[in-house]
Amino acid sequence: MSKLVQAFLSGVFFTFFLDFFLFLGIQLNYIDFYNIDLYYNILFADNQNIYIYLLLTTLLGYLITYVKSPSFALITISILSILSLSTLIEPIGHKVGSIILASENVRLKDNKFTYIGDIYYNGRTEITFYDYDIKKIITLHKKDLKNEK
Repeated sequence: MSKLVQAFLSGVFFTFFLDFFLFLGIQLNYIDFYNIDLYYNILFADNQNIYIYLLLTTLLGYLITYVKSPSFALITISILSILSLSTLIEPIGHKVGSIILASENVRLKDNKFTYIGDIYYNGRTEITFYDYDIKKIITLHKKDLKNEK
């Protein structure tokens, strides 16, 4: 039982480390690029996929604790760390952020207007939106929108 707890805690630690740098790169190279008013903690909490996190925690914990080849575990964790840290490089972090957070060619409506453009970030209460007509980034309040597509 002790080894099972050790595997779980090791997996949680390494997965958290990888996620931290993944979202840090997105914050620095995507969120800050578009001047979206968003704290790192909210970005991390709102966009964390619990199923992927638990899967990676389980796999890394098993790899670290139960696999007999330490070099295999070290190589695997090194590769995952390099991939996670690569989001700190501006073009990579921006691309990963746009893949995870952006939606292209979206139509949103409120009581007065119809907006056509790209969603840069869909937050808790606001949407950061690039409007094609006015060629500008605007912030829309979710409570004012009739429907989202």
